[in-house]
Amino acid sequence: MYPYKVISVYYIRKFLTMAKKSVKLYTDNVLDAFYDAIRTNSLDRLHIPHSDVFYVRTALDAKFAPRTFTLKETEDYMRLEGWKERDE
Repeated sequence: MYPYKVISVYYIRKFLTMAKKSVKLYTDNVLDAFYDAIRTNSLDRLHIPHSDVFYVRTALDAKFAPRTFTLKETEDYMRLEGWKERDE
């Protein structure tokens, strides 16, 4: 037989992505949303925030602790301040 085992999607999601490093997209996990979009063939409707949003959220969380910000809140605040993604 083959020396390698087939790795299940469950194994990849559970052990290789490290749940403690999950990133929330609005109310869902970005990785779960990505896998669901692949499964339902709807990648064109998937929104993953720009990396700037993740960095700004981390800075906001540190500055305004113990309050935490969602990615949607952070992205909305950034847009109100004039931030735009490059393709806009």
